[in-house]
Amino acid sequence: MSGDARSGALARFLLGEDDPGWGTRPADYDPAFVKARLPGIERWFGEGWFGLRFEGWHHLPPPPVLFIGNHSGGLLTPDVYGLMAGWYREQGVQRPLHSMSHELVFVLPSLGRHFTRMGALRAHPTHGKKVLVEHRRDLLVMPGGDVDVWRPHRERYQVKFAGRKGYARLAIEAGVPIVPLAHAGAHSTLMVLSDGHNIAQALGFHRRFRADVFPIHLSLPLGLNVGPWPHLPLPVTLRYRFGAPIYSETSTPTEVAVNELDARVRASMQAELDVLASEERPLVGRIRRGLSRIKSSRAPR
Repeated sequence: MSGDARSGALARFLLGEDDPGWGTRPADYDPAFVKARLPGIERWFGEGWFGLRFEGWHHLPPPPVLFIGNHSGGLLTPDVYGLMAGWYREQGVQRPLHSMSHELVFVLPSLGRHFTRMGALRAHPTHGKKVLVEHRRDLLVMPGGDVDVWRPHRERYQVKFAGRKGYARLAIEAGVPIVPLAHAGAHSTLMVLSDGHNIAQALGFHRRFRADVFPIHLSLPLGLNVGPWPHLPLPVTLRYRFGAPIYSETSTPTEVAVNELDARVRASMQAELDVLASEERPLVGRIRRGLSRIKSSRAPR
């Protein structure tokens, strides 16, 4: 595995020469494996702890499509699991949705093998191009990454890609449409007070871990947390909106073309998030509905 596709210092230190290459081969996606695990995922997402609501399925072109989403919910990333539950329930396992993930997901062998078979790949343009061009499959990219998933609660309905535009270049080079995918809900499972960017910068986290945040958040069960610790999420409904597909007007990824496509995608994403924001109800009411949903899901049938 080349160093450019595995650039984090911690990943290199932990994997060394024994890197099995998890998250580098789209062909490792296993539809039977995904199908076998969907019932367990759906017990938490859609039927139990988290409600699910999707809008805009009619916007989806045939594959390959590059889906660009915002990222929410802290370390546990319930937005991704909710999307997987809804996607495979609607599209079936024969239309895989690969996702770009942080390289540390693949450091532990058991987790690396699991997420690779689910379709996750290390976040690198080479892997994205394999999915879109060679395998002609769909790809999910959340450009904001850690900056987005730990953005302060007051910014939960704002697009925060941190100036990252590589996805736009990838779409132009691969010649595929972009479908904006806006999400709301996961960022109400906790309350992020600060992303701690200055702390992360002072500690050199970007160089060591490819991380730009060291968040401060209020969450269960510990209350005030400093650092990207997991939490017990509040039971909320995870809401998703697919926007209309966006096509590049050129096949040459010049800086001007990349910037223009990025601006169009962010504008579309913000419009969808504005709709979701207008539909938000008070948190107490959302938690009550969530608890009622959990009670109903456990009632004898």
